[in-house]
Amino acid sequence: MSGYVGILVSDPCLQNQFTQVELRSLKSHFTSMRRENGKLTLGDLASRISRLKVVGENLSDQETTDFIAALYPNFNDEVDFESFLKVYLKLHAHASSRTGNPAKNSSAFLKAATTTLLHTISESEKASYVAHINNYLAQDGFLNKYLPIDPSSNDLFEIVKDGVLLCKLINVAVPGTIDERAINTKRLLNPWERNENHTLCLNSAKAIGCTVVNIGTQDFIEGRRHLVLGLISQIIKIQLLADLNLKKTPQLVELVDDSKDVEELMSLPPEKILLRWMNFQLNKSSYKKTVTNFSTDVKDAEAYAHLLNVLAPEHSNPSTLAVKDPLQRAKLVLDHADRMGCKRYLTAKDIVDGSPNLNLAFVAHVFQHRNGLSTQTKQISFLETLPDDAQVSREERVFRFWINSLGNSTYIDNVFEDLRNGWILLETLDKVSPGIVNWKVANKPPIKLPFKKVENCNQVVKIGKQLKFSLVNIAGNDIVQGNKKLILAYLWQLMRFNILQLLKNLRSHSHGKEITDVDILRWANTKVSNSGSQSRMDSFKDKSLSDGIFFLELLSAVQPRSVNWSLVTEGVTDEQKKMNATYIISIARKLGCSIFLLPEDIIEVNQKMILTLTASIMYWFLKQPVEEKPAATLDSENGSQLETLSNSTTDDSASESSVE
Repeated sequence: MSGYVGILVSDPCLQNQFTQVELRSLKSHFTSMRRENGKLTLGDLASRISRLKVVGENLSDQETTDFIAALYPNFNDEVDFESFLKVYLKLHAHASSRTGNPAKNSSAFLKAATTTLLHTISESEKASYVAHINNYLAQDGFLNKYLPIDPSSNDLFEIVKDGVLLCKLINVAVPGTIDERAINTKRLLNPWERNENHTLCLNSAKAIGCTVVNIGTQDFIEGRRHLVLGLISQIIKIQLLADLNLKKTPQLVELVDDSKDVEELMSLPPEKILLRWMNFQLNKSSYKKTVTNFSTDVKDAEAYAHLLNVLAPEHSNPSTLAVKDPLQRAKLVLDHADRMGCKRYLTAKDIVDGSPNLNLAFVAHVFQHRNGLSTQTKQISFLETLPDDAQVSREERVFRFWINSLGNSTYIDNVFEDLRNGWILLETLDKVSPGIVNWKVANKPPIKLPFKKVENCNQVVKIGKQLKFSLVNIAGNDIVQGNKKLILAYLWQLMRFNILQLLKNLRSHSHGKEITDVDILRWANTKVSNSGSQSRMDSFKDKSLSDGIFFLELLSAVQPRSVNWSLVTEGVTDEQKKMNATYIISIARKLGCSIFLLPEDIIEVNQKMILTLTASIMYWFLKQPVEEKPAATLDSENGSQLETLSNSTTDDSASESSVE
């Protein structure tokens, strides 16, 4: 990771102050500021740096100007990127001291949106995750020569270096995420093939909800233990919590009283549902406390003793609640769990130490094994009154994972609930178009007053109009009220704007001009045609795309070695179409495309997701260094094609991207 930092920053002191991700984000802000008039002076910087959230939230424009003037008297001096970073660090420290939250470095600017990325290694967690891997991947034909892994060794961090284990673990957590035909599984992989596996792993991890903002392929190659363990922790957590929803476990409806409460339950993150289930079962016992976390509230093991007595009274031991020593009680609890067949993930010491990840894993495993819920028809009938829109559900999933991949301050579990105060939407807008948010009028969570939420969402709508989104009859209050149709319409346009901006910012190709849907369509057809194929797509809703052949030919055109044609089906039957679609998604992610669609989106030709897929492949191809592109692309096609991109006019007939 430091190699990239060194390219942008030569000063070693500055290199130590920033992560790779922070540096990229700050570079984007700096470029945006300088682009406005071709250069950036200290005078310009004083007026523009307030767009950065940590500055704009805590200092007025005048305070910022006065602070910079005290440090640098000549406002006509031009600012390069390293000077910008030095000013930013000093302003950051000044702003932090004003709020009473001094920071040692710039990390307050951009934090990973998850608490699972550990910065120290927990040997207990490592042993637990190794046991999980040994259990679930023991029968894997490729990995069985490496398993079982010795939990007391560091073998885990050596085995992950080829990328295969993590790809397989993702498929255990969410079956079918990765087409295993796309994984490089030769006995000896070259560096290119290992890197492809790591890229496939990271893009697939993002697509199932992992936060990988601060993780790169080099981290796996170097075996950075805290990052590897952090990602494994997230993958296992997703697997263990997979049943904590009404679709997988409709009996959860027993936790609520009416259909209104069911909707609230459906919007909760799985950890909260697990806590609610645990307290629901504890209410059947004499335990009077409410468990609110998987750490301090379970350290004395009393809650566990009562929970297991409720779920499996036939295995209870009267001594468990009689003993005074928490460690001894924890041991008896695990004996009880062992008799139930679900003693996994933690030791007695982990319980009394309050290990949140391992306690969560333990309770989730107990839930999977024996949840103690009934199957009463009367209660499950509540679910029949709720709308079941598969398309809305799929789109919500795509937008949720995309927003989480950007590294905002808060991880979201439901776009209809978690975006209602406007803050995450403002953060997302700032990531997509740096400096566009006026942080001085933004209200930071927690927000108790409803009108403050409306103010945030009004700014979200105002910025959307500024970006030329089609927002007919959409007001800030619609977002606050959780209007699903309007929220999805806004998020689609924001996601589309993001990919078009990424393409536009490849200035050597776009010449800084706007890229349109038609440009993307034209580019894809030209690439496939120049590769010698007769395939083409008439629009992003062309039903002939459902067999997947066009996209396989496009992927082969941009990287000839990417597609193994012996694995491609004719795409006639539903099963063949699904095999091709799954292969397309995995190959695109393996190249480096960050995409969130499902195979069904290709089979059903969901035009929004087809557009994002095509644009992502185009973006990946155009940002490759010329010498790395396949030889076939280095002819006159590039010149004429990219000239077409820069001269084309806006025409949305290829994709009905505006939403009424």
